[in-house]
Amino acid sequence: MRQQLVSLAGGIAALALYTGILYAGAATIRDRESSATPDFVLETPEMGEAEPTAEAEDVPFDMTDPQASDTTPDAGGQGESGSRSAETAARAIEPQQFGLPDKVTTKPLERIEPRQPLSNTSKDKPKAPTILQQPVALAAGLIRFDKLTLQLDGIEAEAAERTCESGGKTWPCGMVARTAFRNFLRARAVSCDIPDDGTGDTVTAHCTVGGQDPAAWLVANGWATPLSGSALEEQAEAARKAKLGFYGDDPRDFRQTPMPFDDPSAAATMDEPAPDL
Repeated sequence: MRQQLVSLAGGIAALALYTGILYAGAATIRDRESSATPDFVLETPEMGEAEPTAEAEDVPFDMTDPQASDTTPDAGGQGESGSRSAETAARAIEPQQFGLPDKVTTKPLERIEPRQPLSNTSKDKPKAPTILQQPVALAAGLIRFDKLTLQLDGIEAEAAERTCESGGKTWPCGMVARTAFRNFLRARAVSCDIPDDGTGDTVTAHCTVGGQDPAAWLVANGWATPLSGSALEEQAEAARKAKLGFYGDDPRDFRQTPMPFDDPSAAATMDEPAPDL
């Protein structure tokens, strides 16, 4: 029992000694810091005793004045007296995204005339062809649409009253050419490139019918005369050599066609005049 009390008393004495050493070390460190750094007292003035500085007195500020924010003193204390101009330099925030003016003013915005377009869109855009419905052939190459009369481009105007002579006889080749042209049209729609300056009752234009050039068709069959220097002259020469259209015989004269069989009664029929088309 006595030995246990001695051990407990020794442990308590050791803890007391260790605590005393720690306190002594802490006191020594505080004495060194206080001797190296003087005491500094931060003085904070009360809000009621604050007085406006000289810079604050020189700058008038009115919350009700919309131009108060534009009036600022110079950085170095120099400049003209009074408020600055209403114009202030604008700071470019994002030059790549915004196009800001060099100066921002309080003047009202002024509307200016728009700039001219960089290109003429009406000329760049191709003009769509005009679709003409229900054509009526007045002559070979001459078509009537409602209130418009159209002459096919590239060929000479033909008259329905034109007559041709072959085999010593005269025949109405103009009427026959008109009939052939009507059979070609067959009331199909005609697509024409009518010029913008086309005025009057009769205009000249290039047309197509079902993707085919009607002027070229008339020349190739001998029912039209191409203009001088036209690309259709070769087709006209071929029709002349083949004796087609105006260059051949009357297509209504069936006596020029041999009979395919021997018929004794056909001789009487051959002498009869052919009917008019």
